Amino acid sequence: MTTEAVKNTASDRLPEHTPRLAIAKLAPEVYKSMIQLDRAARQGVDPVVLELVKIRASQINHCAYCVDMHSKDALAAGESVERIVQLSAWEEARHFYTAKEIAAIELAEAVTVLTDGFVPDEVYAKAAAHFEETELAHLIAAITVINAWNRFAVTSRMVPGHYTPGSHR
Repeated sequence: MTTEAVKNTASDRLPEHTPRLAIAKLAPEVYKSMIQLDRAARQGVDPVVLELVKIRASQINHCAYCVDMHSKDALAAGESVERIVQLSAWEEARHFYTAKEIAAIELAEAVTVLTDGFVPDEVYAKAAAHFEETELAHLIAAITVINAWNRFAVTSRMVPGHYTPGSHR
């Protein structure tokens, strides 16, 4: 099979789904408040760490819109394709990340998946060892905010693929 035959074109792809609800238009005060909360949460958090945790939480929550958005934002900020691709299997690819980034990713997973009803002490302790208290508080807030965004986007079926990096800042 030739390379040309392997490539698919837009006409070969399945159609996009239709969004269910335009939350930004129907609940503008909620949407504006979420943007303000997001802006406040990210203060003092390393932008690379921030995008990594947003991508990872969005992967866990199956939020294609947010995976698309934060992968594009990370790429625009200089993040490598390799580190973004490996994020879904970070436990097998730890060598792509710093110890601080791994602590943040583990914390993001623990906050996102509360199946045990709490964030394990060892996960929190590892994050606390790598982040100053104020930065840790903001990181936890940012993880909480991306989880809320994921729930809005997944429930309203926001369509991935059309986001332009930085357009929601």
